[in-house]
Amino acid sequence: MTASTQDHKHDRDLVVQTPVRTTHRTLTGYLAMPIVLALVCLALYLYVSSLELDSIEQRSLNASALTTAIWEHIQLAAVSTVLTLIIAVPAGVILTRPFTQRIRPYLLSILNLGQAMPTIAILFLLAVAWLFLGFQAAIVGLVLYAIVPVLLNTMVGLEQVDDSILESARGMGYSKFGALRKIELPLSVPIILAGVRTALVINVGTATLVTYINAGGLGDIIVAGLSLNRISVQLVGAVLTAVLALTIDYIAGLAEDLLRPKGL
Repeated sequence: MTASTQDHKHDRDLVVQTPVRTTHRTLTGYLAMPIVLALVCLALYLYVSSLELDSIEQRSLNASALTTAIWEHIQLAAVSTVLTLIIAVPAGVILTRPFTQRIRPYLLSILNLGQAMPTIAILFLLAVAWLFLGFQAAIVGLVLYAIVPVLLNTMVGLEQVDDSILESARGMGYSKFGALRKIELPLSVPIILAGVRTALVINVGTATLVTYINAGGLGDIIVAGLSLNRISVQLVGAVLTAVLALTIDYIAGLAEDLLRPKGL
């Protein structure tokens, strides 16, 4: 085994890959999650309706407050994920090119270390909060944390493309960029999308923390319940966050099935 082959294998070993679903779901599989989520929401509604809410709980759990919090949470997750894609996918492509071979193992080690430390999200948010507060600060913190799975999955997807396929493409007259655009990236779509799903779920969960820097979201509901010692308010905020995360993951799963190249 040559030195370059060993380095190539070492790079792959450093990357933590998000599992990719290789089988197609049945109609029952597609309907199961929406039904479960609808039942959870119904159960939550019936539970809250059965309570005698005081004035504080009524203000926290009225339809307007909940709708605003959910919409702010969706905006936080969507904007941060789009920016993460804009940054992470090109960076992943660059790091799989030969001219980055020397720095790649060190950078991957740092990224894997960061992914193994969930509290780093809080550190990012607090550090940014010293500079500015609100929506922009929250977006910076979420992007810095969610960029890891998308970047690593982009690299894994590109690295898994067989060298013989690329050699055949070169023999057919494809340039390096042409092979990347028409062969490498399409074959990497399932793994890249798996990283995107991971980033979305991470962003939904981590976005509850941005309430501490005045960025809104469902974290406002949860923190209000904690500070006012209202269990019902805490429960509603936590359950809605979980339902939103699972809903977004389900939608991302549908997109993954639709965008997956035929035959993969």
